[in-house]
Amino acid sequence: MMTNMESRPGATQWFHYARQLENTQLRQLAQSGKLVSRISHLVHMLQCERGASNIWLCSAGQLYGPEIRASRALVDEEHARLQSLLQEMRPMANSALCHRIAGAVWCLEQLPQLREAVSGRHSDAPQAMDQYSRTLRHLLSIVPQLNDNIDHPHIAGGMVALYSFMQGKELVGQERALGAIGFTQGAFSHEMRQELVDRIDGQQLCFDTFISLASPTVVHAFRQQCEAEAAIEQWRRLACTRQPAPDKGESALRWFTLQTQRLEQLRSIEEMLIAELMSAVERRLAQDETTLPLASWLDDATDDTFSLRRDKQLLLVVRQQARELEQLSGQLASLQDALEERKVIDKAKYVLMHHQNLSEEQAWQSLRKMAMDKNQRMVDIARALLTVKSLWQVTTKG
Repeated sequence: MMTNMESRPGATQWFHYARQLENTQLRQLAQSGKLVSRISHLVHMLQCERGASNIWLCSAGQLYGPEIRASRALVDEEHARLQSLLQEMRPMANSALCHRIAGAVWCLEQLPQLREAVSGRHSDAPQAMDQYSRTLRHLLSIVPQLNDNIDHPHIAGGMVALYSFMQGKELVGQERALGAIGFTQGAFSHEMRQELVDRIDGQQLCFDTFISLASPTVVHAFRQQCEAEAAIEQWRRLACTRQPAPDKGESALRWFTLQTQRLEQLRSIEEMLIAELMSAVERRLAQDETTLPLASWLDDATDDTFSLRRDKQLLLVVRQQARELEQLSGQLASLQDALEERKVIDKAKYVLMHHQNLSEEQAWQSLRKMAMDKNQRMVDIARALLTVKSLWQVTTKG
C-alpha cells in the first residue's frame, strides 16, 4: 500500500511539471513570433506612407506623389498578410491580446478614409500624421501583451528589448515626419521644435533599454549602423535653432532621405532582434533537461528568480514608455489646434490693422481687451470678427 509521502509529487516531478508549462508558453510565443514579424513589416511600411504623405500635403501635392502610391501598395500587401495570420491565431489569443488587436484592426479599417483625405488634400499634414501615428501606436501595443505569460528570464528580456527598440524606431519615424513638415513649409514654430526635442529624447530612453538587454552582437551592429550620423545632427540643429531658407522642398527631401536611410538600418536591426528571440525560443524548447541533477535545476531557479524580477520591472518601464508615446501623439493633436487658432487670430489682427489703421501690437491688444471684456477666448472673438467682416463684404457687394 502506497504511503501519503510516496503519493505526493516529489521535487523532480514539480520541476518536470514547471518545464512542461514553460514549454507550452514557449510554443505559444513561437507562434506569436510570426505575429511580431508581421507587425514589424506593416509598421515599417506605414511609417513610410506617413512620411511621404506629409511631404505631399506640405508641398501642396507637388512632391512625393509616386512614393505615396508605392508605399500604399506595400502597406496593403502587409495588411493582407497580417489579417491572414490573425485568423490563424484566434484560438490562442487571450482577452487582453484580443482587445489590443481589435484597436489596431479598427484603426487599419479607417485607412481608406485617411488616404482619401490626403489625396484630396482635405487634411493637413499634422492631422494626417496624428491619424497615422494612432494606428501605429495601436499596432505596437500588441507586442508587449505577448510577453505577459513568459516566465523564462532570457526570453522575457528579449521581448522587452524588442519592444523598446520598436518604440524607439517609431519615434525616429515621427521625427522624420515632423521634420518633413517643417522643412517643406520652410518654418518651425516653437511648438514643433519642442515636439522634435521630445521625440529625440524619447528615442534615447527606448534605445538605452534595448541596449541593456540585447545581445552584444546586436548592440554592436546598432552602434555601427544606426546612431544618428553627423549629417542628421546638423539638420536637427537647423530645425531646432534656426528657420530654414526657402528652397522649393530641397531641404525636406534631403532630411527625408537621411532619416529614411536610418530607418532602413533600424529595420535590419529589428529583424536581427526578432530572429535572435525566435532562435532562443527554439533552443530552449529543444533542451533535454531530464538527465540534469536536481542541484542544477535549483541553481537555475535561484538565478531565474532574480532575473525575472528585474525583467518584469523593465517591462513596467517599457509600458511607461508606451504611455509617454501615446501622450506625445496627443500633444501633436494639441499642436494642430494651437496652430489653427493662431491662424484665425492672425487673420483677425490683419482685419483690425487694415480697417482701423492699427499697428500689429495695437490690434493684438484690441483683440485681447475684447476677449477680457466678454470673458471669452481670444480665438472666439477673432472668429466672430472674421464672420462680421464676411457679412459686411456680402452686404457691400449687394
